[in-house]
Amino acid sequence: MAQLGSSHGARAVIQREDFDLAREVAALRAGDGRVGAVCAFVGTVRDRNGAQAAGSVSAIELEHYPGMTERAIEAMIDEAGRRFDILGARVIHRIGRLEPLDQIVLVAVTSKHRGQGFQACEFLMDYLKTQAPFWKKETTPEGAHWVDARVSDDAALARWGLNLSNR
Repeated sequence: MAQLGSSHGARAVIQREDFDLAREVAALRAGDGRVGAVCAFVGTVRDRNGAQAAGSVSAIELEHYPGMTERAIEAMIDEAGRRFDILGARVIHRIGRLEPLDQIVLVAVTSKHRGQGFQACEFLMDYLKTQAPFWKKETTPEGAHWVDARVSDDAALARWGLNLSNR
């Protein structure tokens, strides 16, 4: 299998700074005439979690294990390349304090056709939500607390037939 590309450096990036979707997509697809589809997902901070009232989440704090997190995401990008006919992929995940409407994560995939790209994006997001070594603390009027993956997130990952657990 050919190594999946990212025309502008690392395929898995952890950073505090925000990212520019248009710039990231342009860089990912640059110079590859085979690209017929770019599928991208951008996750943002919501002002609520589950059934909570609007405005109940004032901030989240995301932490990670430097080095380990990037390697784990790179391994899942490689797995996405084995499972789906994709040409390139890039995952950017922010850390630090984020407030409602801030961007948290970008998953961008290039492929010849949209179907494989959409599936690879979903696969990578399901992995990120449940298995990537990130820790999320949510701040609400009641105080701050750590957040676990939801049962629905675990069910989404299970559909891919992965037997992973780092929690």
